[in-house]
Amino acid sequence: MSSLSERLEAARNKSDIIPSAALPEIPEVEQTAASARVAGGLVAVKGRAVELLFERIGVRINDASLTEEQLRRYVRQELSRIVDEEQLSLTAEERRRLIQDIEDDALGLGPLQRLLADPEITEIMVNGHEQIYVERNGKLKLSGFRFNSEEHLRRVIERIVGRVGRRIDENSPLVDARLADGSRVNAIIPPLAVHGSSLTIRKFSETPFEVNDLVRFGTLTRPVAELLYACVNARLNILVSGGTGTGKTTLLNVLSSFIPSDERIVTIEDAIELKLQQEHVVSLESRPPNIEGSGEITIRDLVRNSLRMRPDRIVIGECRGGESLDMLQAMNTGHDGSISTLHSNSPRDAVSRLETLVLMAGMDLPMRAIREQIASAVDLIIQLTRMRDGTRRITAVTEVLGMENERVVLQDVFVFDYSAGVDAHGRFKGTQISTGLRPRFTDKFEEMGIKFNLDSLDQRPGA
Repeated sequence: MSSLSERLEAARNKSDIIPSAALPEIPEVEQTAASARVAGGLVAVKGRAVELLFERIGVRINDASLTEEQLRRYVRQELSRIVDEEQLSLTAEERRRLIQDIEDDALGLGPLQRLLADPEITEIMVNGHEQIYVERNGKLKLSGFRFNSEEHLRRVIERIVGRVGRRIDENSPLVDARLADGSRVNAIIPPLAVHGSSLTIRKFSETPFEVNDLVRFGTLTRPVAELLYACVNARLNILVSGGTGTGKTTLLNVLSSFIPSDERIVTIEDAIELKLQQEHVVSLESRPPNIEGSGEITIRDLVRNSLRMRPDRIVIGECRGGESLDMLQAMNTGHDGSISTLHSNSPRDAVSRLETLVLMAGMDLPMRAIREQIASAVDLIIQLTRMRDGTRRITAVTEVLGMENERVVLQDVFVFDYSAGVDAHGRFKGTQISTGLRPRFTDKFEEMGIKFNLDSLDQRPGA
């Protein structure tokens, strides 16, 4: 088995990191007089055209016997007739663009289409039909795009949730769904959303980030990557901790990529986000209750069922309830090498939150018993933080040592050096540094014949 260092070096030598110049360019909105007329003066025409289109094609837009291409061809023909009837004085390019915009409104996701195509955008937040914010490079910005009306936004939301067999209405005014590309969607409509429907889309790259990418981004250093690679191969139980939007799922995906290809992996998620590259993977997804309130399959149900599927590894997208107890029991009963995430702000908070989640299982367990379960099950906690400059960094790699005087004992292996300050662009110059302490689990590396350079743990702060 080659070490991660060798794989990283080989990847760097082969230049497998895609240069930014090689990424496909997304055309900007051309700020010409022609495009201004299309974007401004023809807004009313686009609105009328969409209404006329829905009147003419009626229920055919939901005809399951039509393929996507047949439906789009039919819609383009109708749109061409509608534009002709409007007797607009347009150039060929204006006409093509107008029909494309109306087609996006009628069949696609309207103004979201171009935002979804932009690889630099990681999150899209719609606050009512007039405001669309995006996250780009970790910073939130107003996009300049908008929906024509609340009805237009509602149509797009219904189209998204309808494609995955969900529904959204006043009786069920909030829903989680996903797009065809795997992007995670949360929608909430009035009366819960007081000032208009809200839509949040968490985008995921078609090509999952690899550890080489995270090193390039500054999320972690090569010594930390080496340690995590060895920990996964040594079958340590790992928790990835962090707040919302800190990159927990991205790191979970990278850690999962370290699992040997000859092991059986069962992944369990609320909405499928992980993209594992191994062949022997079974992906399980929870299911919400139907309209009658029955048929729900929870994460906890799936965790229990996974134990009967002969898994070598169990990867849980996020612990947020009673399934935490089942996960700890699995880790303590022969399912070593399990990985999961949870929301918390520090490794110590992660332990406290895990205690709370176990109590949600409804079992009347004494706190000492819960802490003993945690101390014996979890080997490593990785803390992620979204910094003020918008970057995501690992700020702690912490070993769980065991119990002492009713308390779970933790020991930091790597911590983030905040003392380095920021550069001229406001970006943190700090990185992870070793505490100089040798974790106990390195003995397991030697037992299992896993290559790891212990010298990377000898650096002390200020040395």
